[in-house]
Amino acid sequence: MSTSTTPSDNRPTPGGPPSHGHLDAGGGLDRRTLTVPSLVFLIIAASAPLTVLAGGVPTTYAVAGLTGVPLAYVLLGVLLAVFAVGYGAMSARITNAGAFYAYIADGLGRRQGIGASWLALISYNAMQIGLYGLFGFALSSFLEARLGLTVPWWAAALAGLVLVGVLGVSRVDLSAKVIAVLVALEFLVVIVVDVVSLAVAPEGISTQPLMPAEFFAPGIGALLAFGIAAFMGFESGAIYSEEVKDPARSVPRATFIAVTIIAVFYALSSWALAVGVGPSQIVAASRESGPDLVFVFLAEHGGVLLTDIAQVLFITSLLAALIAFHNAVARYFFSLGRESVLPSWLGAVGQRNHAPVAGSLTQSGLAMLLVAVFAIAGRNSELGPLFPVLTLFTWLTNAGAFRLIFLLAVTSAAVIGHFRRDPGGHSAWVRWIAPVLSATGLGTVFVLVLVNFDVLIGAEGPSPLAVVMPGIILATGAAGLVWGEYLRRRRPEVFTGVGSGRTVDEATAAVPAPRAAGDVRH
Repeated sequence: MSTSTTPSDNRPTPGGPPSHGHLDAGGGLDRRTLTVPSLVFLIIAASAPLTVLAGGVPTTYAVAGLTGVPLAYVLLGVLLAVFAVGYGAMSARITNAGAFYAYIADGLGRRQGIGASWLALISYNAMQIGLYGLFGFALSSFLEARLGLTVPWWAAALAGLVLVGVLGVSRVDLSAKVIAVLVALEFLVVIVVDVVSLAVAPEGISTQPLMPAEFFAPGIGALLAFGIAAFMGFESGAIYSEEVKDPARSVPRATFIAVTIIAVFYALSSWALAVGVGPSQIVAASRESGPDLVFVFLAEHGGVLLTDIAQVLFITSLLAALIAFHNAVARYFFSLGRESVLPSWLGAVGQRNHAPVAGSLTQSGLAMLLVAVFAIAGRNSELGPLFPVLTLFTWLTNAGAFRLIFLLAVTSAAVIGHFRRDPGGHSAWVRWIAPVLSATGLGTVFVLVLVNFDVLIGAEGPSPLAVVMPGIILATGAAGLVWGEYLRRRRPEVFTGVGSGRTVDEATAAVPAPRAAGDVRH
């Protein structure tokens, strides 16, 4: 087993790095804080079940033009469960808040790990900041419709940003408790929608959306491209591996539980919505109403009060996802700062609560900057109030999901590399069969997303953005590789500790474990 699998607890020790104010430049994250249920809620929050049902499901029906959406969620759930086999086994060995970064550094090489870290940072930031566009629009619209308050979308977004930022610099278990409540309410309202749908069923309880012919048809590419975006965030359990109780067992268990719940819930809910609207009408209704379909349906069959409750919980669903992705970004900044791959001050944590304060504040600052840029750009836009949804939300979240799919495929290859060097008694299924299957499947989905990228970003016909945005993604990864080579040549003391979970001083002092012949980690 490599030295990166057992990083030391970086808590302050006598004679260690000095503290600065309320930050601890040499401290670590809060150890053994989260339980398996807490971790499951954090994972599911990032996937935002109500947001997917209200926004993702109707959009998928509308764009793909197929009723086989439930089968897409089932297939993707199986694929991601297969991915989780090797991913979970590796997370049991490597405890690092950098997750993708640490795994790819261990399995494929340190430079590749640094390239992955840049992609991961951009991806999670894009997902989180993009959500502010939809959150700001939803909150602003609700306040105007129900209370008569005219609040600009960007002001509503900044209000959410402040709340998310406060939770980000607090103990992680506080975020977990808030998220647990919000996610539980999400599930409740989705279940209500499902029950109402099955009770209405204008065409009867139909199995048409579950038929293979409704899935294996032209449009399947868009179906899978949109479907995979609904799962983004499922892999985030490993990011909390330094803060969870018994990480070797808790992270794999929470990941499997979350993937299963998400896949089953999305499949059942998308099927129920199709039954409620009518399988023969769901595509046309989705194209007509878009993300408002669920609320239009509830208003017609459940009354105004139920619709208002659902809209409020839709907003809190977005808030839960914002908190989850914010926490992920903050921990990536912390991990890279701790190892000095990025400026070391990013590794500073709260002196009392051990929250990744520097990373959290940096993420909040980036979010505030981009919200301000889009607020200025959107003044007098012909898109009107939908500007933040059609630009900030659509562009950034789909670009972020695109990057994350690529990272999932590369991580599958890293799992193979890790277990080739150190099998550790694992079966062939864990070591290479499941990773090969997931790498192939995820690679295929990545290509489908790339081919359908203009559709994902809402472009009518070919758009330069469909080339520019994937190009930026690839350029980011390439820049990370270049930075990794720079560190290898000019700062070998930093390069040696990449993915180890140690500070530069600790990595330099550590005695490296013996490596098998031919194991060159560049």
